Amino acid sequence: MIAMQYLGDVLLATPLLHSLKTHYTEARIDVLVYRNTVAMLEGNPDINYAITTPNRPKFTDYLQLLPQIFRRYDVTITLQTGDRPFLYSVLASPFRVSVVPPKKSTGWWKRYFMQRWLEHDDNDTHTVLQHLKLLDLLEIPRKFSLIPPQIKDAQQLALRLPCLADGSRYVVLHPHPQWTYKRWTIEGWVSISHYLINSGYKLILSGGPADSEKAYIDEIADQLPENVINLAGQVTLAELATIIAGATLFIGPDTGITHLAAATGVPVIALYGPTNPVKWAPWPNNFNQNTNPFHKVGNQQVNNILLCQGEADCVPCHLEGCDRHRQSRSHCLETLAAETIITAINKVLNLSTTSNLQS
Repeated sequence: MIAMQYLGDVLLATPLLHSLKTHYTEARIDVLVYRNTVAMLEGNPDINYAITTPNRPKFTDYLQLLPQIFRRYDVTITLQTGDRPFLYSVLASPFRVSVVPPKKSTGWWKRYFMQRWLEHDDNDTHTVLQHLKLLDLLEIPRKFSLIPPQIKDAQQLALRLPCLADGSRYVVLHPHPQWTYKRWTIEGWVSISHYLINSGYKLILSGGPADSEKAYIDEIADQLPENVINLAGQVTLAELATIIAGATLFIGPDTGITHLAAATGVPVIALYGPTNPVKWAPWPNNFNQNTNPFHKVGNQQVNNILLCQGEADCVPCHLEGCDRHRQSRSHCLETLAAETIITAINKVLNLSTTSNLQS
């Protein structure tokens, strides 16, 4: 299976992997992913081996990759319409199943190199369902469960973080998405953090190892009590999945870690702005239906996911922020009030009283 996308996209492909392994119990199933996303597959029991490649491969990277895949497989399943995944699929096997571009777009001709194909729908079909539709081409039953990464020694992690083992009620906040246009405000994160602390919950801040991300988390942590746990850049993805799985609540923006939290089954409050929830909302735990979980507009709750959407006539615009690039601002998120998220927190945690907000 070729899944050369971001972290969250790789996780959303795990129901397809699980379906394949359940149907072909004796088959060897390998996955080709970007090197910076392979952590999402740690401990996944449905795959035999993960082949990795850089996001921007050099000539030497191609020389290393091609011998690993050239005519090694009976079937290749490709989840993207891009040129590189297409080329890899053609080289890897004689029988190819793939998502292909719509007929009116560039690359429509790729379908003629596939034995089974499905047109990509970027608007009206959730990504999990888009992947699972490929199974219909092979007459394989669908499994809908996302499989988060798994660690081997949870006890070792509990020694580092006693709150995982002492019965503490804690909430995980993941404030920093990869792209600016998906970002909420620091003031909002600080406000809901104080609210949760005043309501009796321990607080864990999560984030990746990039300097810019750690600086963003530090700016929030500096405005909170010292006993707030800041884990930015300090745990692996599988360890973070274990931490989130023990939480009372997770709150995060449109990012791969929010998809990961949804897969653990904990209650999730997801903050969405420009992104289309029909296509990209977190997949709810135990949602086993061939229908989209969410509508395009409005705050909605499905199983463990409460989706809070920014308010504006243009929402969701499906674009990269108001300035149309990934480092753009998004007015619908900048104006999303902390009180709206606090109302969602009260709903999920069954809090009947409110604490004083502190800035």
